[in-house]
Amino acid sequence: MNLNLRHAVMSNVANNTKEQLEHTITDAIQQGEEKYLPGLGVLFEALWNHADQQERDMMLSTLEQAVKQ
Repeated sequence: MNLNLRHAVMSNVANNTKEQLEHTITDAIQQGEEKYLPGLGVLFEALWNHADQQERDMMLSTLEQAVKQ
């Protein structure tokens, strides 16, 4: 079986609204199950790839603070 996880995740959320995307993310986090981590990683990759350098710097600063806690 040849499963392309990136394609599957992106296909599942391709037409989602902001509210639906937020629900998907918060639900995955609240579930706390490791099976959702790859999907969240795919969403982060998409976010990163569409961000300009200023947005990336902001994400990195936020992440730096988050991992220190």
